[in-house]
Amino acid sequence: QVQLVESGGGLVQAGGSLRLSCAASRSIFSINRMGWYRQAPGKQRELVAAVPILGSITYADSVKGRFTISRDNAKNTVDLQMNSLKPEDTAVYYCNALWLSNNYWGQGTQVTVSS
Repeated sequence: QVQLVESGGGLVQAGGSLRLSCAASRSIFSINRMGWYRQAPGKQRELVAAVPILGSITYADSVKGRFTISRDNAKNTVDLQMNSLKPEDTAVYYCNALWLSNNYWGQGTQVTVSS
C-alpha cells in the first residue's frame, strides 16, 4: 500500500506559477512510475506528467515547456512545477503511483487559474 498526500494547490492569475508536492507514505525507490494527473469539471482525468524509475519523462502536449516534474527518491516526494499557467489548467490535480501493477491515488488538490 502507498498513501499519497498532495499539497501546494491554490488560486493564481494567468501567467503565474505554482508548485505541487506529493509525499508518499513509503519509499518510492522501487515504485515503477510516479505521476500527476488532473481532472477538470465535466472532463475525464488526464495524465499531466509522469516519471518512471528508468526511462523518459512523459508530459502532456498541453503542458510541455511549462511544467516540470521531479522525483526525489530520498525524500519520497514527487513535485510538479507549473509555470506560465493558463485558465485551461484549472482542475483538481492528483498524484499517482504505479506499483506492482496497482494504481494509487492521492485525494487531489485544486488548482484554479484566473484570467
